[in-house]
Amino acid sequence: MDALQQVGPRLRAERQERGWTLDDLAGRAGMSVSTLSRLESGKRQASLELLLPLTRQLGIRIDDLLADEDRDPRVRRPAVRRAGMTIAPLTREESEVRAFKITYHPDAPTCAEGRTHDGHEWLYVLSGRLKLRLGEQEMILTRGEAAEFDTRIPHLMSAEGGTPAEVISIFNSVGERLHLHSLAEE
Repeated sequence: MDALQQVGPRLRAERQERGWTLDDLAGRAGMSVSTLSRLESGKRQASLELLLPLTRQLGIRIDDLLADEDRDPRVRRPAVRRAGMTIAPLTREESEVRAFKITYHPDAPTCAEGRTHDGHEWLYVLSGRLKLRLGEQEMILTRGEAAEFDTRIPHLMSAEGGTPAEVISIFNSVGERLHLHSLAEE
């Protein structure tokens, strides 16, 4: 089945997964029940004009309806080095949750102010010692330790001692966008 033929069945599956009837989704998306029914059955060709309100109501992206099940699962995004860190993406750019292997280098420039932004962050220390300043707290995390925090609290991370600190860091998409892209401005 080619990608366009999969739109209807995937749309139906998303609607049914939420326990919604045709009437429920059509009403929320501002379209007729017959139009939605024909889209789901493949009797009407999908267009952006029809799919945008449906995907918004379902809380999905149009790409989710077109996803190729046979796609290569490997993440092929290059690592970047900036602001004293090496950042290696571990998830696809379009993922809702973003994971990175971040290496904090000991010679990184220090910042006096912690960052704040919407989002949430989870991190796990793979090696080295990571200094985490979170609000008024300052702590050293070592190999095997984890932390979770609301990124609206001022926070700052750096390598402690003379060796790099390697961390797996996970953000929701809002946190990743604001956190990592703001580093490019430095």
